[in-house]
Amino acid sequence: MYQTILVPIDGSNTAESAAKEACRLASLCKARVRLLHVLDMTTMSNGFEEPDVYASTTRPLALKEAEELLTRIRAEMEKSGITVDTEIQEAMGAQIADVIVERAMTWKADIIVIGTHGRRGVRRFLMGSDAEQVARTSPVPVLLVRNEAGP
Repeated sequence: MYQTILVPIDGSNTAESAAKEACRLASLCKARVRLLHVLDMTTMSNGFEEPDVYASTTRPLALKEAEELLTRIRAEMEKSGITVDTEIQEAMGAQIADVIVERAMTWKADIIVIGTHGRRGVRRFLMGSDAEQVARTSPVPVLLVRNEAGP
């Protein structure tokens, strides 16, 4: 069955639901989990800060928050006896979905478990969907998980 499960984590409720589902799947399959946080600094920078402020404050703070998020979810999974690795990747201008698929291929993941908001219609068109793009382009199976509380 599955030996390696990639779980992209962004701090959203849907990502938390995906992590819980991946934990259940990993327990059933005795699989290893890799939690991946893709850091998109373009969403964290206003473009007006001085380069030294970005380098000394903005980026380190974003990395610290990503580490704390991954550490928390890793600890929760390890309580269930799951072996968990964590990874932070900076998008560096790439689409987040492309980074996720590339990391899945590099890590040789058997499946990607990712949260989705389940948007439809105009909201989906305007906001896009990284999860949908991952599902469309991934060479490995993708399990889309909605927020446990509903859309």
